[in-house]
Amino acid sequence: MEKLYKVSCNKCSNPIYRSRGRINENLKFGHNFYCSRSCEFQYKTKARIVNCGNCMTEFTRQPNDISAHNYCSRSCAAQVNNRRFPKRIRLPTACLSCGNTFKRDGKYCSRKCGYLARTRFTAKEVLKLIRLAHKELKRVPVRRELRNISEAGRKHFGSWNDTILAAGLKPHRSHGHRMYKRMNAKASDGHLCDSISEAIIDNWLTKRGIVHLKGTRYPDTNFRADWVIGNTFVEYFGLLKDSPRYDREVRRKRNFCKKQSIKLVEIYPTDLYPKIALENKLNL
Repeated sequence: MEKLYKVSCNKCSNPIYRSRGRINENLKFGHNFYCSRSCEFQYKTKARIVNCGNCMTEFTRQPNDISAHNYCSRSCAAQVNNRRFPKRIRLPTACLSCGNTFKRDGKYCSRKCGYLARTRFTAKEVLKLIRLAHKELKRVPVRRELRNISEAGRKHFGSWNDTILAAGLKPHRSHGHRMYKRMNAKASDGHLCDSISEAIIDNWLTKRGIVHLKGTRYPDTNFRADWVIGNTFVEYFGLLKDSPRYDREVRRKRNFCKKQSIKLVEIYPTDLYPKIALENKLNL
């Protein structure tokens, strides 16, 4: 019977017995001694112990897979990401046709309400309502102010601008010309505005006796603010997410105000349409 010699496992140091030939072979090729496949794997693996970024549970991960944020499962990763980037909460929206509230995107709570909105008004009724709004507002109404008839107008005349033309009025600048052509509108105090929406804001300020300057430059830049009220700069970002070039200008103004510690008030179309709600934002 071949004589066996005792050696130690390189992982757990437990004694193991091998023949002289096996021992010499391992020493010749530089191989280690292991008592089991488990010890061999644990000794050779390069995995490191890391802590989960959510539940702090310890788990192993290969060096190439270790990052600044490590999670033991997809569930833990989802929990952290949901806290950092919460999903948009849909607020109740009133249906433009029946008035019922619903929590999803869209203007109508059902296809039936959408169909009724497009067929409820005849072409003559649409034109009549537009002329009445023009007489009451003393300017051409925008589509967001007459959302209850906008679908019917598009059905009868093809587009909202064509509906305004059919009513004998001059439409505002179209979507395709927003970044290339400005249509000036004059506010009640004589300020020239780049759109009817800016004129609405300017008139709102004038009506409440708020002293405001129009088109003032940002300090040491070529940027111009829509309004300056005291030390506060006020901007109407009406085309946000409508043009990459416009979005870049918005980001530059935001970053400049942040670096210079300038208070910036941002106004969006949702603050004007369908109802003017500027009291909270312009409570200076």
